[in-house]
Amino acid sequence: MAYGQKILKGDAYKRAAIKRRHIRIRKRISGTAERPRLVVTRSNRHIVAQVIDDLKGHTVASASTLDTSIRGAEGDKSAQAKQVGALVAERAKAAGVEAVVFDRGGNQYAGRIAALADAAREAGLKF
Repeated sequence: MAYGQKILKGDAYKRAAIKRRHIRIRKRISGTAERPRLVVTRSNRHIVAQVIDDLKGHTVASASTLDTSIRGAEGDKSAQAKQVGALVAERAKAAGVEAVVFDRGGNQYAGRIAALADAAREAGLKF
């Protein structure tokens, strides 16, 4: 075994794998002023979406399940992810953003991540 390598187990292994995938994705994806990056961060309980202009280093719009309009909403986590996707698309369009680059954050494009992306597309955000 190489020095500096630590064998991880359970959740630590999963988080490290997600981090590795996210770094690999970020090598190719970058947000500009015309097409900022829509980043999705997922935890066991919540989901956060941010529209980021990487050239300036600014967050243009954001939404999460912790927002007051979504926090007490009924439904499962996928339904809440749909609400977050619609809300972030609405806020991005209000900020003048029409198209984004989707960054799934190292997560698999299924379930809550796909629900958020589909809701953002239905709300009029192009990617």
